Amino acid sequence: MSATRQTHRERCLVDAFVTVADSLVHDYDLIGLLQSLVDRSIGLFDASAAGIVLGNASDGYDVVASTSERSQFVGLMQLRAEEGPCVEAITSARVVSVGSPREIQERWPAFAAMSEGLGFVSVHAIPLRLRDETIGSLNLFRDHEGGLNDADAVAAQALADVATISILQERVVSDLSVTKQQLQRALDSRVLIEQAKGFVAHTHDLDMEAAYRLIRHQARTTQTKIAEVARAIVEDGQVLELTDPPRADNAPAPARTEGSGV
Repeated sequence: MSATRQTHRERCLVDAFVTVADSLVHDYDLIGLLQSLVDRSIGLFDASAAGIVLGNASDGYDVVASTSERSQFVGLMQLRAEEGPCVEAITSARVVSVGSPREIQERWPAFAAMSEGLGFVSVHAIPLRLRDETIGSLNLFRDHEGGLNDADAVAAQALADVATISILQERVVSDLSVTKQQLQRALDSRVLIEQAKGFVAHTHDLDMEAAYRLIRHQARTTQTKIAEVARAIVEDGQVLELTDPPRADNAPAPARTEGSGV
């Protein structure tokens, strides 16, 4: 890794820690913060897609943040919790790094079929750990072969630790029931957001990704939690104004055109 890239990654990781530190206040927007972390992971680890899965074998698994809202990708991450690196990282509490389609096929045949269909040829899942408890995984999908090198593994675990801190909010959580309550609130918020995406997509004839970007845009513009915007859409019938569809966070800015004034 070049010195320039290493410096850039260290700066991005510091920014992520600062973001979490600024967010550790009462009643903060957990979903929005986790979304920011998975968005950052794309550039940090040269990934095509990323997401965070929370849950355990007894209660099931859910995706709470992802860089793609396509139903295929969400299904790929969960796969009904039957198999795959996202689940294995949680059950084993270890980093799962698979660098080639053949290895993916050998370990998880059903997962491999979906992964290949979406163009992912390597996958890396990092557990979200609190002491001896694993509460989820940070998952990176790449369109090129290769495992995580030592520097990537350390940096990815640091980002996963940041995600864990943001989920639990407090640095020390002694009561496991408190942890479960916090996780359940995050999952309940995600269900509400999924419903709101459907409302917005139907109202404005958008796909699910564009609908989610519109909801996030509204949350940022009004400085409101994403889940609260979703609640207003689902329970109060709020209709979001559709102007220019907002771009994805990791999408390139529109090119400047002559005479455009921008």
